[in-house]
Amino acid sequence: MQTRKLGLTDINVSLICLGTMTWGEQNNEQEAFEQLDYATGAGINFIDVAEMYPVPPKAETQGSTERYLGNWLARRGRRDDLVIATKVAGPGNGLSYLRGGPRLTREHIRAACESSLRRLQTDYIDLYQVHWPDRSANFFGKLAYERNPDETMTLIEETLGALDELVQEGKVRHIGLSNETPWGTMEYLRLARDNGWPRVVSIQNPYNLLNRSFELGLAEFAHREGTGLLAYSPLAFGMLTGKYLGGKWPENARLTLFERFSRYTGERSADATRAYVELAHHHGLSAAQLALAWVNSRDFVTSNIVGATNLEQLKENVGSAEIRLSPDLVSAIEAIHAEFTYPCP
Repeated sequence: MQTRKLGLTDINVSLICLGTMTWGEQNNEQEAFEQLDYATGAGINFIDVAEMYPVPPKAETQGSTERYLGNWLARRGRRDDLVIATKVAGPGNGLSYLRGGPRLTREHIRAACESSLRRLQTDYIDLYQVHWPDRSANFFGKLAYERNPDETMTLIEETLGALDELVQEGKVRHIGLSNETPWGTMEYLRLARDNGWPRVVSIQNPYNLLNRSFELGLAEFAHREGTGLLAYSPLAFGMLTGKYLGGKWPENARLTLFERFSRYTGERSADATRAYVELAHHHGLSAAQLALAWVNSRDFVTSNIVGATNLEQLKENVGSAEIRLSPDLVSAIEAIHAEFTYPCP
């Protein structure tokens, strides 16, 4: 398994990262253990969880994903072999049951970190990420920015100051962002420089053939500031596998089960997906292999976060790390992108 540096740190992470947001909803603990055993056996050392997982978020299941990983670590005893990333939730998104409604204040961040450490059964987190901003911004499927005159926000200075405390105490090794914008990234980096606080080492944002918005402003940060992309939704919630084309809704598939995942289900998305699927088949690849191998090939990507609900899916996804796309195939991908530019936010 190929590895890449996590930002400007001395940590090497696998090109494929094991995503986990189905654990506790679509996958039980035994299935999570099976995924972990397979992934680590295939050379994956990077595991991404979050305090709010599984998704869709519910009070009854909140924290289950971290608990599953913690139980696996307790049984396998492989903590030092892995790079574990988790996230602290921001405000909104129906999480009123979590600390009375999560914010990115010092108090909330410290409480969230302590809870994650207990569930993970570890005394340190390798990468602690801010799951989404505590302000009005264009994330979670929004391309346009609209000023909110009534917003309440936690200053990034308070958030980063709290994260610095956790790093100084040895509870967190490095910090990252998620669902962040160029302005937010710049502000975190400025405050780190001005105050001697820890620098952001990664940005976990959506990135796939249907949503290349990361390239517009954040790819240059990844290159020049060492804030590489941890790409999530590389298959666009499974849309890029082609299994939903033609009005199909496979039983127990994510988009079939959960209406909230509608970002990639529009008509233009389907047209673009069809073009990519046909291209993949023409070159003897599955649609999933094409989509994942393309993400893997981007030099601003640190790691590609893949998730699965069964081992067959996981094996195919992990196998994408061995696929190399020819220059002609990349050119064909770019031609489709020129026709279907940003079909999804």
